Amino acid sequence: MSPSASTSTADTPGGIAPGALTGREPRVPAERLVAELVPPPRFDAVRFSTYVPDPARPSQAEAVRVLAAFAAGLGGGATAVGGRRPWWRRAPKEPAGPRGVYLDGGFGVGKTHLLASLWHATEAAPGLKGFCTFVELTNLVGALGFQQTVRTLGDHRLLCIDEFELDDPGDTVLVSSLLGKLVDSGVALAATSNTLPGKLGEGRFAAADFLREIQGLADRFRPLRIDGDDYRHRGLPASPAGYALTGGGTPTSAPLTDAAVTRAAHTVPCATLDAFPDLLGHLARVHPSRYGALTDGVRTVCLTGVRPVADEATALRLVVLADRLYDREIPVLASGVPFDRLFGDNMLAGGYRKKYFRAISRLTALARDARPDVEKRDTPDDSATAGGSGGTPPPQE
Repeated sequence: MSPSASTSTADTPGGIAPGALTGREPRVPAERLVAELVPPPRFDAVRFSTYVPDPARPSQAEAVRVLAAFAAGLGGGATAVGGRRPWWRRAPKEPAGPRGVYLDGGFGVGKTHLLASLWHATEAAPGLKGFCTFVELTNLVGALGFQQTVRTLGDHRLLCIDEFELDDPGDTVLVSSLLGKLVDSGVALAATSNTLPGKLGEGRFAAADFLREIQGLADRFRPLRIDGDDYRHRGLPASPAGYALTGGGTPTSAPLTDAAVTRAAHTVPCATLDAFPDLLGHLARVHPSRYGALTDGVRTVCLTGVRPVADEATALRLVVLADRLYDREIPVLASGVPFDRLFGDNMLAGGYRKKYFRAISRLTALARDARPDVEKRDTPDDSATAGGSGGTPPPQE
């Protein structure tokens, strides 16, 4: 029987029948897309004060300083009760230069943490500042239409865009036009990416044919480089068995068995259980804008038979799912190949390589989150030797 199918609880500990992501067909109304323009649960409580700069990387502390000043320039400073500024206080000066800041750096250096901290630090009601991923922004335009999106976001003080990336010419023209309209309306912009703004699209499409749009986007941002190592695996004990990042010097060992994952799915509340190939097929039938809703109410995702992804379209869909799981702090328990073997050498050397490395890092962290729970339930006969556990540091993506 496929792990995606229902399983009798008679032969499973705890008797909790897991659900299946493959059995879900979420529908997301436009109103929900607008209401969810806020930092996701993982970054709901982060602030500049909770960001821990690496002393060996001065660009991290500098980023905190620059972004705090940027927030103050958007409306910081003392305000009276009720949010109104006393008449004797001057309004803050408008930020000099571009009305946008662009956080460039590798995965795991804390860009999303800082972007969410900027959102929290900006003095404006939640309905007057937005936070979304690049994919969510393009999906919003698809749901509302271009003009309605401009009207919806045009009165915002700030729009934060996480994981800014140009994957095709359509996105390039759309986002260039949209951000131009928003900046003309007075909206300040902030974005994170693994690619400098002037290099967006390289290796993914004929970016040279869209230099005007790409340069126009680049001109709206002040680049802010953040150097550093992947915090998710910095200074931690060995990663859970089977999910170590081989490039990080930690040897990998055998992963959990299908039996161990299946049993855990029947003992963890609000878990889902799917065969990895079935899940990949289901993702092809669900629009990526619905991947967040796909995980509503899920506390642990259990996967059996994880194997390398064969094609780029499937791989990119998996990246989006990994991002949504990470944002929602949903642990992932899996059997099969280690997550650092999901994407082949050609993919890891291609135009989307930074996306794939981010997905590997995030899935590995989520596997670490899930592992201590299953180790409490597991027995030596049903699982491979357990690797080191250890908690995940505060969110600093």
